[in-house]
Amino acid sequence: MRGAPITLATPVRFADPLPERADVVVIGGGVIGVMTAWHLAEAGARVVLCEKGRVAGEQSSRNWGWIRQQGRDFGELPIMMESLRQWQALSEEIGPELGFTQQGVLYLARSEAEMAGFEGWLAEAKGFGVDSRMLSRAEVASRIEGAAAPWIGGLFTPSDARAEPWGAVPLLAEGARRRGAQISEHCAVRSLDLAAGRVAGVVTERGRIACDQVVLAGGAWSALFARAHGVSFPQLSVRATVMATAPMPEIFAGNAVDDRFAFRRRADGGYTLAPGGSHDFHLGPDAFRHFGRYLPMLQKDFRSTTFHASAPRGFPDGWGTPRRWGEGPSPFEAMRVLDPAPSVPLMSRVLADFAAAFPALGRPKLVAAWAGMIDTLPDIVPVVDRVAALPGLILATGMCGHGFGIGPGIGRVVADLALNRPPAHDLSRFRLSRFTDGSKLTPGPSL
Repeated sequence: MRGAPITLATPVRFADPLPERADVVVIGGGVIGVMTAWHLAEAGARVVLCEKGRVAGEQSSRNWGWIRQQGRDFGELPIMMESLRQWQALSEEIGPELGFTQQGVLYLARSEAEMAGFEGWLAEAKGFGVDSRMLSRAEVASRIEGAAAPWIGGLFTPSDARAEPWGAVPLLAEGARRRGAQISEHCAVRSLDLAAGRVAGVVTERGRIACDQVVLAGGAWSALFARAHGVSFPQLSVRATVMATAPMPEIFAGNAVDDRFAFRRRADGGYTLAPGGSHDFHLGPDAFRHFGRYLPMLQKDFRSTTFHASAPRGFPDGWGTPRRWGEGPSPFEAMRVLDPAPSVPLMSRVLADFAAAFPALGRPKLVAAWAGMIDTLPDIVPVVDRVAALPGLILATGMCGHGFGIGPGIGRVVADLALNRPPAHDLSRFRLSRFTDGSKLTPGPSL
């Protein structure tokens, strides 16, 4: 179906043969891995990207498609601003199929407390040069057609954008390949090949690739892969539900969210709808292992989280998912694509809230619904860092639902790390050691 996530049923699109040697191997075919490969290839490096399932098969084709500066952690904001410039250039190169359009992002407030939160973020963001601004009740009403919701104002960034995620990332992968990257779907990396305590290559289900640098951009699977090599960090995943409506009248050309639902115009004339902040969390071994790290977040978001007794079979934090495996098949081959079922209760709630906000439209007719697993960390910012304990391994994971928009910028930063070039941004906020050096974790804005 046009405008729906990529799944294991999607035909293989990238099947390049594996070389015996590369400069860098990228593990993971989401937007972070693809754009890392793009920038490495553009710099002349021999790069191979291995994806266990399909390029963009997981969260990179299941997200809202937003490309936003608004509400970003201030450690991320400079990279995000670079990323937006890259999206603009990518749109010029690839064309309208990318679905890139700058119609702005609007955060809507139902309370003075929410407005105060928006104002607090904006006060610091102004120093970065973003074009964000506060909107009054009347200004919100003038932008959104036929709304009956009691929104008292909002925060709006006109330059923020979106693209169509199910189409964009495969197109970006084709661009990386044109630059010389080799990409192979249905090719799981089972393990790192180590020599004298550092990376000497990777072992895939199709054989070994010698290399000195490996980028682990495996999304929800990254912690499982890393822990098998003695590298532990507190990554967990939440299930996020998304829906697509049939074509309907335009109520707002941009992207908007309040505390109940998010909506944005789609290229097919419908709207993408999602819960504004609600999600599902499946309990597994890592959830109990990292409970203390996540306690501040749980106390803050407890009411917006639905807890489930166990993760589905084969999921990264499933009770039966192996934490160690030998040279044979790995958990990454047993579960090629994470394709969780959407939450029916959340869908029903969003549809009811949307209908109440826009009574003239009524309850939207759905043409598709899906879910994705968002990999997250306790402070809501990613890890982008070299692993000191395992030279040659670079982590780029835990994008916390922010990965699609910031992907081009993070890809450039990670490529610089792999090439031993200065990354041009302060990455201290994203260091791996923050979980072990006694630092107090400072959560990013939950806007």
